[in-house]
Amino acid sequence: MDIKEIQNLIKFVAKSGASEVKLEMDDLKITIKTGSDSEVVPQVQYAPVAAAPQIPQAAAPVAEKAAPAEAAAPKAAQDDTSKYLTIKSPIIGTFYRKPSPDKPLFVEVGQTISEGDVLCVIEAMKLFNEIESEVSGKIVKVLVDDSSPVEFDQPLFLVDPS
Repeated sequence: MDIKEIQNLIKFVAKSGASEVKLEMDDLKITIKTGSDSEVVPQVQYAPVAAAPQIPQAAAPVAEKAAPAEAAAPKAAQDDTSKYLTIKSPIIGTFYRKPSPDKPLFVEVGQTISEGDVLCVIEAMKLFNEIESEVSGKIVKVLVDDSSPVEFDQPLFLVDPS
């Protein structure tokens, strides 16, 4: 991995909003941590070549055992939520359920909404973007905690359209 690839990786992690990313290769170990002030702090370590074969062998069995359990969980969740519409985040940012700390929630579970109703705000780069509903229905579930970071296309709400 050359310096240009490392720089691109740092930029990608900074834009994604992840707080920490670790990457281990045969002769290279990279940890990228982003702080609360949006600074990216890369740490690059070159691992001894003799130790590299031991790391993948130890990690591989754990990953193989975890994959089937993770694959079963989303299938069960999809069956339960297949009749609901999912409202997803159109941008990366911080999810807020209230317009300000002293105001009431935009929407609550069980509340009926219609097209154009404001469901939440997402703060991105010090701008608060109102997220409006594109469907009518009843809020079944809020999938994100207040003041949590959200990714692009991350599910925010489940709505029963009936």
